[in-house]
Amino acid sequence: MVRSMGPIPMQVLTTLLLPLASLLSCSSAAAPPPSGYRFTLTHVDSKGGYTSAELLRRAAHRSRHRAGMMLPGHSYSTMSSSSDTRPTRLRSGQAEYLMELAIGTPPVPFVALADTGSDLTWTQCQPCKLCFAQDTPVYDPAASSSFSPATCASAACLPVWRRNCSAAAPCRYRYVYGDGAYSAGVMGAETLTFGAGYGAAVSVGGIAFGCGVDNGGLSYNSTGTVGLGRGSLSLVAQLGVGRFSYCLTDFFNTSLGSPVLFGSLAELAPGAAAAQSTPLVQNPRFPSWYFVSLEGISLGGARLPIPNGTFDLRADGYGGMIVDSGTTFTVLVESAFRAVVGSVAGALGQPVANASSLDSPCFSAPPGAQRLPDMPDMVLHFAGGADMRLRRDNYMSFNQEEAAFCLSIAGTASSVSVLGNFQQQNIQMLYDITVGQLSFVPTDCSKL
Repeated sequence: MVRSMGPIPMQVLTTLLLPLASLLSCSSAAAPPPSGYRFTLTHVDSKGGYTSAELLRRAAHRSRHRAGMMLPGHSYSTMSSSSDTRPTRLRSGQAEYLMELAIGTPPVPFVALADTGSDLTWTQCQPCKLCFAQDTPVYDPAASSSFSPATCASAACLPVWRRNCSAAAPCRYRYVYGDGAYSAGVMGAETLTFGAGYGAAVSVGGIAFGCGVDNGGLSYNSTGTVGLGRGSLSLVAQLGVGRFSYCLTDFFNTSLGSPVLFGSLAELAPGAAAAQSTPLVQNPRFPSWYFVSLEGISLGGARLPIPNGTFDLRADGYGGMIVDSGTTFTVLVESAFRAVVGSVAGALGQPVANASSLDSPCFSAPPGAQRLPDMPDMVLHFAGGADMRLRRDNYMSFNQEEAAFCLSIAGTASSVSVLGNFQQQNIQMLYDITVGQLSFVPTDCSKL
């Protein structure tokens, strides 16, 4: 059973989701909040010692699951109410990168899956009804002097529970992900500690989160999730910083960390290439996701024969392209995928094998091949004139075990496309939520 928690003072309820500056201004002795934060993302397979081929297979498996959860046509949902009958719109899961922080007072390590496809931050909590194994102690709210439970009257409860909930009752949540993973428990507010390893650690109080006492599914060495979506419960919104960026290092060098920067630190690195910017499109049907308008694709300077409007976001909320850190391989609607596969096959001088499949295709490498051949750049053309140039290693990989050149892009019968993290390697991505803009620039992410 989830432990019942009593009512909390109204002044606490009304400050759960206030911007960071407002939270800290309540005490005249409090130091001014920092204007920026830095974390390091580590890949979920960084400690596995996998070969390049194994990394690709594992990533492809997770990509299929996540795309199946996110894309329309797959009926997955979150259920949140006193009887677990109210569906919400969360459809993500199986993120690819871990973020290390701490929770509570005294702080307890919190290793979280960083997810741009969801908003709620949650961690496993004592007393565990059912918890997956984790390497660090399970957070216990009773042992933390900074924990405050949330009631159904609190602002933190509104995004997860809107009916069958009396004002003074504890706010319970239950998130069910498409891969069968789930978390259930109570909402509360807690202090999170950031910045270990980058100078003095910074603690921020009043962060709304889910205290999960019943959790199941694949954890990928995490103890929970940090939501980086566009909603009010996301960590970005609660910190009040308005923007964040990340820069993903080489996919095959999992020992390298990838920086993620918030607030004033989320500046694009200067480089030889000019920064590009395109509007973030708000989609009321899926308000937590980052949509952009893709207008076309080129390979080697030639525009591919993709009909106009293929990637348009429709009035019913379907279509468009999601920018996602948790999907490895980019997923394109079928007509665009066929055009890309045909063009890549032509560049390699090979026929298209298994032309009916929507899986990422591979092409036979010549005997003795040790690396990818020279390939032209692929360019994604976004609204506003922003062009994302993908070098060969951002869309192709060499599978040495199978002696094959593989395209790291898949197709879907859905109307929605996804820009995956394999294509985002060594490109700094800046999400400016205040302005509603995505900016990007090629960068050696290992040096950022």
